[in-house]
Amino acid sequence: MVNESSMGEEKFFLTKKGFEELTRKLEYLKSVKRKEISEKIKRAIAFGDITENAEYNTAKDEQAFLESEIENLELELSHAEIIENVSLDTVKVGTKVTVKDPNSKRTVTFIITGRLESDPENHKISWASPIGEGLLDHKVNDTVAIKIPKGVVKFKIVKIEKGGD
Repeated sequence: MVNESSMGEEKFFLTKKGFEELTRKLEYLKSVKRKEISEKIKRAIAFGDITENAEYNTAKDEQAFLESEIENLELELSHAEIIENVSLDTVKVGTKVTVKDPNSKRTVTFIITGRLESDPENHKISWASPIGEGLLDHKVNDTVAIKIPKGVVKFKIVKIEKGGD
C-alpha cells in the first residue's frame, strides 16, 4: 500500500503539474490576496473605532484564514514528493486506470492522485479514497471488489496508462 508518511514526516504525493499549480496558488495568495486583505483592513481602520467595527473584524478573520492557508500550502509543498516515471504494470499514484463494471458493462476512467490533487468530479481520486485504495497494486484484467459507503462495487481493470503531467 502507498504511504504518504515517512519516519513521522508526512509526504504529499503530487504530479509535476499539481506541484506547479499549488506553487502558483501559493504565490497568488502571498502576493495578491495578502495585499487585498491588507487594503480591507486599512479601509476598516479608517472608519474609526475598531472595537465594534464589523468590516475590521471580518477582514481580520479573512487574514487569519489566509495566513493559515498559506502556512498549510508551504508545509505541503515542502513535503511534496513529485511522482515521475510511474510503472504501468499495476495501478499506482500517477496512473490513469480505466475500469469496467462487470454488471452494467459501463466503463469509467480514474486518475489516481495524492490527496492534494484529488478532484472526484473530474475523476481524479486520491489513493487514500476507498476506490483509489481498492485499485492500488492491481493489474489489467484483475477484478476487484471495493467497499464504499453505499456498499460494495466491483470493477474489472481494463487499462492502465500514464495519468499525470
